[in-house]
Amino acid sequence: MSLKWTDSRTIAEALYDKYPNIDPQTVRFTDMHQWICQLDGFNDNPQASNEKILEAILLVWLDEYQ
Repeated sequence: MSLKWTDSRTIAEALYDKYPNIDPQTVRFTDMHQWICQLDGFNDNPQASNEKILEAILLVWLDEYQ
């Protein structure tokens, strides 16, 4: 599977699976960006993300966490 920045739901689910005990509300965007780039299957330009994309991923991750 190849993850792109547009796969916000899949990325958020992968973050939840990898970091189940971390409250997404406490995560800085810089850390989240790094974690996403390190996910197995992530295959997109690290520079192609922006705050809007990270917010979308964070919202889904928060939903999974709750």
